[in-house]
Amino acid sequence: MTETLLQSAKNLLPMIRANLDRIDSDCRLPPELAEAMSQKDLFGLYVPKVLGGPESDPITAFHVVEAISSVDGSTGWCSFNGSAVTAAVSRVSIAAAKELFGDPPDVLGSGSARSGGTAIVVDGGYTVTGRWNYLSGVDHAKCLFLNCNLADENGPVTTEAGTPVSRVAIVPVKDGTVHSTWSTMGMRGTASNDAEFIDLFVPASHTYVRTEPPVHENPLYNPQTAILCSWALAAANALGMARGAMDAFMQIATTGSTTSPKLLRDRTTVQTTVGECEAIIGAGRSYVLSAVGAMWESQVAKEPDLMDKAVHARLSIAHAIRQSVDVVDKLFYAAGTGSIHRSNGLERFFRDLHVSGQHISGLHSNYELGGQLLLGAEPTAPTYS
Repeated sequence: MTETLLQSAKNLLPMIRANLDRIDSDCRLPPELAEAMSQKDLFGLYVPKVLGGPESDPITAFHVVEAISSVDGSTGWCSFNGSAVTAAVSRVSIAAAKELFGDPPDVLGSGSARSGGTAIVVDGGYTVTGRWNYLSGVDHAKCLFLNCNLADENGPVTTEAGTPVSRVAIVPVKDGTVHSTWSTMGMRGTASNDAEFIDLFVPASHTYVRTEPPVHENPLYNPQTAILCSWALAAANALGMARGAMDAFMQIATTGSTTSPKLLRDRTTVQTTVGECEAIIGAGRSYVLSAVGAMWESQVAKEPDLMDKAVHARLSIAHAIRQSVDVVDKLFYAAGTGSIHRSNGLERFFRDLHVSGQHISGLHSNYELGGQLLLGAEPTAPTYS
């Protein structure tokens, strides 16, 4: 029987668990773990089948990232981010993908939606120069997907409204310099370092515009909703960590961690907190699966306007992330002094969720945009589109 993506992820959980201290201290995934995950396509859940990828639907991918994140947030984040970024390989030709990732393609990538540099128009392509940050998983990536501000012989290219025109360049990691900058309170194993490129020629075929139609036909790559299919995995990462925090707390509550002879589980306030947190996790998870599932069904049906479904998908994602942070806060407080020790695992989820919760997918601006769209008001909140 063919092993499913979720089975592959679950089979690797013992290996992830055995490397938790190393992931934190080395600020990256151990090479052998990264290789094992790569072999099972866990960094490329959305890579097109024509390029050897699983081309997973977002609900299947959600369950994969959630399972991994319940053991370690950084490893789950690398699965989420790698899958979100490499989905964009659908926007270049098969020939270009093989030039970049080999034949057969081994699509391992990282990237930055932040415009960290420029792409100057030259014959046959672009010259890319700049420095990009937050490149999660750069240590095990082959190529980077870098958002660039476009420029020509007249200077920066802008729209009629005066905003910069951008283009994404896919470039080999080896053609630049990686700078180790990732020193954070949490999500240490994501290796979200910087990379710098100077006057690198990039063929036009290795670039794309994010708003243009993909080369490969699949509703997964619809520019109107692609970012939300990606962000659904950020919600999975957060909810997985919230579940991991709950598991860690249950261990503390049932085995004792204070000088009191009364276990935490026998205290009314703790019982209330556990019940509340379980309800929060379940409700947030259900909203994401329902809203993203409805959006996906509309994508598959090729409905022309997905905005009503996309609004709820976006709200559910932000809600799940914010509520996951709230859960770990409640559990951390309820555990008392015992929560601060690395030996019980709760403090790791506390640190990791407070870092991942700063991602744009979980910011309150998503509520603002959702409210604006639901009210029919002028959308002014950041859309990250």
